[in-house]
Amino acid sequence: MRMPKLAIAVLILVLAAVAGTISYAGYLVVGFVSSYLGTGRFVAGLLLGALFARLPYVRQGKLRTVGLLPKHARRPVLLALLAGCLLSFVSRGELIPSLFLGLSIGYLLAYKWMRQAFVNRALSSLFGSSSDPARPMNNDPTIIDVEVREKKD
Repeated sequence: MRMPKLAIAVLILVLAAVAGTISYAGYLVVGFVSSYLGTGRFVAGLLLGALFARLPYVRQGKLRTVGLLPKHARRPVLLALLAGCLLSFVSRGELIPSLFLGLSIGYLLAYKWMRQAFVNRALSSLFGSSSDPARPMNNDPTIIDVEVREKKD
């Protein structure tokens, strides 16, 4: 029974590390945008918040969200901001902020793949995996599944 508790503890520590890394990267991006625009951090944070905000609304009985950026443009814009900030810190020779920004960029690039892999793993452990969706696997050892073909004379 010790392994699930250890796995949960490691997962919580990894999630806390990822959250801290992305929070610090956000702090660096707000500073980068504020220095680029010549404003304070507060105004730069408000501008970035307004740019990435998603507000809910109901249309034709369905809950939807609306924002300044379309759904498929949010990730590339965020990656471009992180990449610009990373280039700025690398050109100044600052290693630690560059490392945090690089880790954040790597996480954002791998997030879609990791989420799909974790969901597939969880679903296969709960419902069993099947190579052919039309023929679900049967785990009963008393059933023998064979294909019979007749030979033509």
